[in-house]
Amino acid sequence: MKFTPLIFAAMTPTDWGIIAFVVFVLALIIVVISRIRIVPQGRAVVVQRMGKYCKTWETGPHFLIPFIDSEAKKIVLMEQVADFPPQPVITKDNVKMQIDTVVFYQITDCKLYAYGHANPMAAIENLTATTLRNIIGEMELDATLTSRDVINTNMRSILDEATDPWGIKVNRVELKNIMPPKEIQDAMEKQMKAERERREAILRAEGEKKSAVLLAEGRKEAQILDAQASKQAEILRAEAVKEAKIREAEGEAEAILKIQKATADGIRMINESNPSTAVLSIKSLEALEKVSDGKSTKIIIPSQIQGLAGLAASAAELFEKTEESK
Repeated sequence: MKFTPLIFAAMTPTDWGIIAFVVFVLALIIVVISRIRIVPQGRAVVVQRMGKYCKTWETGPHFLIPFIDSEAKKIVLMEQVADFPPQPVITKDNVKMQIDTVVFYQITDCKLYAYGHANPMAAIENLTATTLRNIIGEMELDATLTSRDVINTNMRSILDEATDPWGIKVNRVELKNIMPPKEIQDAMEKQMKAERERREAILRAEGEKKSAVLLAEGRKEAQILDAQASKQAEILRAEAVKEAKIREAEGEAEAILKIQKATADGIRMINESNPSTAVLSIKSLEALEKVSDGKSTKIIIPSQIQGLAGLAASAAELFEKTEESK
């Protein structure tokens, strides 16, 4: 330490000038580096020059002129959401309830956003509450609970138009929660319960109806099948009787044919044997005997049997000859 004064005493004015220059250069480098700005993606910076709007920086590196330029406002260009606390509203039928809203917005003009309103978010919140009261005040409770889409659309249109001079675009407005008084909530729960029970009863009745229809259709189908089976059985039975009668008729016809054939064979054999007149007369008598055995009260005698006595004598003579030959 005691050598320091000697060092400074030994320095020349040139040395002091060099030191001063180095310090100045270092200070200048520090100032220049400190004035470099890099704007990230999805953001922007509003720059003022001598207290007046100069330009808007977009994504990338930028340089802020020392002692002249200044950053007026850093802005997020991405879509943002503002969740406002519940607001008291009164419906057309004098029901007081709480509704909280969510607003999705995006900054589209950085200059208007920076200079259009001193506190744009507070303005949007108050405008949202006022618009909500006006819309709900013209609707009854039931319409309020069932018309969220209509309310959201109307609010978005009104807010978007009102915030356009501030460089803000309102993309969507959502009613996050509607809270009617507790007694109305209890009544709504009872109504919903009754509605669920009614739907359950309807579904049960429809199921029973469908089951009864299916059962009736099943019975009808079974009856149809039984009738078809009975019809088929009758057809088969009739065909069997028909077949039996046909076979019986064929048998009788065959028997008649055989009898006729036998008769024809007998006649042919008689003709081949060349019978005498006496034999034919005897056969006629036999036929006459068979006819007389019947129940007829009248018998027609052929004219060929008039010489009955002579025929009897001839038969006796023929019998005697037969005995002698034996």
